[in-house]
Amino acid sequence: MEIRPVILVLADISGYTRFIKYHRVSLIHAEKIITDLLESVISSADRPLVLHELEGDAVSFYAIEEGDGECAGEVFAQVERFVDAFRQREAELISDCTTCECEACERVGQLKIKVVLHRGRALFTRVRQFKKVAGEDVIIAHRLLKNSVPSKEYILMTEPFVEACSELKDRPLESRTEHPEGLDEMPVYILNFDQSTPIEAAERSTWDRVKMFAKLEGYTVRRFLFPSRRTYRNLPDD
Repeated sequence: MEIRPVILVLADISGYTRFIKYHRVSLIHAEKIITDLLESVISSADRPLVLHELEGDAVSFYAIEEGDGECAGEVFAQVERFVDAFRQREAELISDCTTCECEACERVGQLKIKVVLHRGRALFTRVRQFKKVAGEDVIIAHRLLKNSVPSKEYILMTEPFVEACSELKDRPLESRTEHPEGLDEMPVYILNFDQSTPIEAAERSTWDRVKMFAKLEGYTVRRFLFPSRRTYRNLPDD
């Protein structure tokens, strides 16, 4: 058990609840689509970020600050890559999912990504092969996912993170005050990237679309055969 200075990153898919409120086949396809989008975020992550948890429509990372002063900037650069990777995969899915007419596949383009960045301290413990990250700052980061920001696509950053990230000095940040549940009000900064026009379908081959259709159908069959199987779980630390 130890306490370390960390940067916490939470990436959450906006529109998830509305997206999954369909009949059973659409729900299973929605689950597969969400998984693909989260995998695009995870695949674009690299050190110093460490994957911590997957839960429903969200993924969390942490980065331990080593004192070189570069950690916040490196994390921010990776978060911007998250956004690009998410959008690219969504554009591909818009095209690939035209092989299916269920409501989930037709509404892929309505999904958005939002990210919370917070700098603080965290308590590290280990339960069997899992490393757990806990503490007040972890609670703050999670509660800031529920906020008053009207946009569906943005990066929300707390004051400690912004102060540590010199790369933000020329960015058009919006200053706001949030009231996380059970906590004191706190200043936050928003970098909006909400697009007024929908993401356009990427150029995809017929073979790409056939492969996606096969994946969706295979995933549907497995979920019907093994309905209790969980898709998201804590992952062991590397």
